[in-house]
Amino acid sequence: MGKQTPNVKIIPLGGLNEIGKNITVIEYKNDIIVIDCGIIFPEDEMLGIDVVIPDITYLEKNKEKIRAIVLTHGHEDHIGALPYVLKKINVPVYGTKLTLGLVENKLIEKGIKNATLNVVKPGQKTKLGSMVVEYITANHSIPDAVSLAIHTPEGAIVHTGDFKIDYTPINGDMMDLNRFADLGSRGVLALLADSTNVERPGSTMSEKTVGNTFNDIFKTAEGRIIVATFASNVHRVQQIINAAVMFNRKVVVSGRSMINVVRVSTELGYLDAPEGTIIDINDMNKYPDNEITIITTGSQGEPMAALSRLASSDHRKMELIPGDLVIISATPIPGNEKTVSRVINQLFKKGAKVIYEALADVHVSGHACQEELKLIHSLVKPKYFIPVHGEYRHLNQHAQLAEDLGMKRDNIFIMENGSVLELGRSYAKVNGSIPSGNILVDGLGIGDVGNIVLRDRKHLSEDGLIVVVVTIKKENGKVVSGPDIVSRGFVYVRESEDLMDEARRVVRDVLKECEKNQITDWSTLKSSVRDALRNFLYQKIKRNPMILPIIMEV
Repeated sequence: MGKQTPNVKIIPLGGLNEIGKNITVIEYKNDIIVIDCGIIFPEDEMLGIDVVIPDITYLEKNKEKIRAIVLTHGHEDHIGALPYVLKKINVPVYGTKLTLGLVENKLIEKGIKNATLNVVKPGQKTKLGSMVVEYITANHSIPDAVSLAIHTPEGAIVHTGDFKIDYTPINGDMMDLNRFADLGSRGVLALLADSTNVERPGSTMSEKTVGNTFNDIFKTAEGRIIVATFASNVHRVQQIINAAVMFNRKVVVSGRSMINVVRVSTELGYLDAPEGTIIDINDMNKYPDNEITIITTGSQGEPMAALSRLASSDHRKMELIPGDLVIISATPIPGNEKTVSRVINQLFKKGAKVIYEALADVHVSGHACQEELKLIHSLVKPKYFIPVHGEYRHLNQHAQLAEDLGMKRDNIFIMENGSVLELGRSYAKVNGSIPSGNILVDGLGIGDVGNIVLRDRKHLSEDGLIVVVVTIKKENGKVVSGPDIVSRGFVYVRESEDLMDEARRVVRDVLKECEKNQITDWSTLKSSVRDALRNFLYQKIKRNPMILPIIMEV
């Protein structure tokens, strides 16, 4: 018997070697299903960039094969790129009620009106071409999260989505472990599982732990309570509202994304607040401080978010009062530690009391730790395993965990974004790759900022800019006026007049030399000025600004 021809392809376009921008392609012959469609927020070196979306070149080329985009839950790193993608590929979108409620809000903001959104429920199945997608109840830090089982002619592929196993969930049902066991007993071809917390032993604490902590804190608080958390953590928001109601406090919601999520979640029945509990920010001063709770964005120290504005006295409608109790109910995302620490310091300086994760159980993760991952692996018993959603170290640790549970190393695939895994009932291998990577969004520009532009921005931010303006005669190249030198971000001109005079002299000498050699070609003149001035400035003060010569003819 020869090798079986592989028919199913699994292609992660994002979410590997990064936390976020999750998007995975499942392909069988002429049918493609896309799982999730997320963004990541820019890293420090991505100067001026608003968000980062996945490269969907492969999907654009194969759009006639795409049957649907299927969503696991409503976090930005799983739905944030949809408004950009649906402009190019108008295909049906399937997700649970809250997930699509949040998607619809995003699409309205971006002016997209023709999207086909299909609400599904756990336990339901959707036939998409030759594949069937089944939705399985999962627990996460946002309601209505699901895991997926994609039933292909070659076998079932289970995608956990982001999950943890919460035995006492805030609302909704516990993760449907019975269904995972049932799938495992029938045979699962491949498992794709969340790797975010694989380095943490034990199990993730229940979200109810945070509710108990809130009750203890609210019981003794004497002034206003300000709680900063992720806008999409609806369970957390519900528990803050519960504690406020228990201790006779009104709730003010601050921050655009928080206001949007609270509105959508309340309309769809995922948030329950007794009538009159949530009040407008403008009515806050009608109540004593000990009857006010403020739920706000900014738990990651984002400079434009409400908490940072409060800390820097830059909020238009609120001011921090000495004695305010600020609870930061989140863990800093890797890379945000410094900005969060800076905001905490500013809050203390303003006279606020601050409680954060190091001081109390005011945050629990939405991702599974080692024991929960072991349980899923043991129930599903997949033939092949692909760790997803994590940096390389997380993927590697998750692969080791699977191997420790008895899986053959040859059946575990640590992949790169864009790698193509081909697999059938008795055969799997990585076979080539497709275009993948980051598309940078800056304002309304999508993909028009690349590495060269970022390099220039970095250069400008580090070394500044010098503009050299010269007017020359068209006939003979003689200097009529200038050179004038304008400096931005390089040196303070008034205190560096001698340096500027010398720089002008250098430019003048270069232009005389060019005139003497009868060089009138603009590009040659500009490069001569640039090279001479760069060498002079580097020798003089060991700096390398961007030099922009402007030559005008009369």
